[in-house]
Parts: sequence; structure tokens; C-alpha cells
Amino acid sequence: METDLIISEIDAIHRKIDLALEQKDVGAYAYFLDESIDYKNADGTILDKAGLFEEVKRYFDSLKSLSTSHYRIKSSFDNEIFIEKIARKSVVHQSNLLIFTKKKTTQTEEIYQWKQFGPEWKVISIEITLEEKY
Repeated sequence: METDLIISEIDAIHRKIDLALEQKDVGAYAYFLDESIDYKNADGTILDKAGLFEEVKRYFDSLKSLSTSHYRIKSSFDNEIFIEKIARKSVVHQSNLLIFTKKKTTQTEEIYQWKQFGPEWKVISIEITLEEKY
């Protein structure tokens, strides 16, 4: 498969993932993750799909709003696996006391590994290699 076509398909999925994150829709987010996904947090924590689902759900429940954007730093395609490194910036507003909110910004570098299952691409691995919060 041509790399430009793969990138185009992955970009469309990333837009759906970003929308799912912004809408705090755990199901829509998890749809793009393969059942055997390996997720490694910046602190070294490793989660399977069920653990990641629970962590994301708990995180979403603590937020009033979330906005996110990303760009691809580099990518490659080898042995039917598409690998990309992206930089992501997320801004969240969390409840702070009853009526106040607290704004937090997180910047990450993430390595995604994608594999095509039939007509669909699914994420088989995510590794957060860098995380800065301010």
C-alpha cells in the first residue's frame, strides 16, 4: 500500500480520535484500539485495553472540557505496521471546588503503531515517550 494513502487514512482516524477525546466519548475512542493494544504511559505504567478504557473513563469524568491537537513528527511503514511519532497538545478544564475551573495544558510525544485488519486500521500500541504538564 502506498505510504501517502496510508497517511491519509490514518489522518482521518486521528481526526475521529481527537473528536472522541474532545467529546469525552470513551467508546468512540476505544473503537480505534485493537483488543490486544499495549499502552505505555510516560511513567512506565503499562495498560491493556480494559485498563486503558477505565483510566480514560475516570479521566473524562473529572473534566469539564478538553481540546486537543497533534502533528506528525515522523512515520514509517514496515512489515504491515505503520509507525508514527506525534506531538500532541491538550488543554483541559477541570472542576475546582464548586464553581471554579482549573486550566491544565499537557504536551506529549507519542509513538503509535497501527495495523490494518481487513479494511480498518487499528492502533496496536501507544507509547507516551515524553509528557510535560503546566
